[in-house]
Amino acid sequence: QVQLVESGGGLVQAGGSLRLSCAASGRTFSSYSMGWFRQAPGKEREFVATISTTMGRATYADYADSVKGRFTTFRDNAKNTVYLQMNSLQPEDTAVYSCAARMGGSSVDNSRYDYWGQGTQVTVSS
Repeated sequence: QVQLVESGGGLVQAGGSLRLSCAASGRTFSSYSMGWFRQAPGKEREFVATISTTMGRATYADYADSVKGRFTTFRDNAKNTVYLQMNSLQPEDTAVYSCAARMGGSSVDNSRYDYWGQGTQVTVSS
């Protein structure tokens, strides 16, 4: 069982930056691939970023086209935390951002994740 708690959301002006954190419980954090998803009002949840496990290999990350070059995800296994650095934020980035965990390989499909945080609101004003 993994519990995830996000933090770092808030209100920011367009062009600004925020860093989201997702702290995980448990001692096997490094075994989990982590994903970031977001959901805007009236829209379906969408993939933002994912980062692989660190089990015996270098980590790799993947991003939605809409955030490539602006968002970066990275993990600190010593702190059981994954981060989402968001730069050059735009009003269309406004959403509730959630982190998720799955054992094994990373995925862009939210249905493949087993554990979810409660989400944190990000609001970007124009």
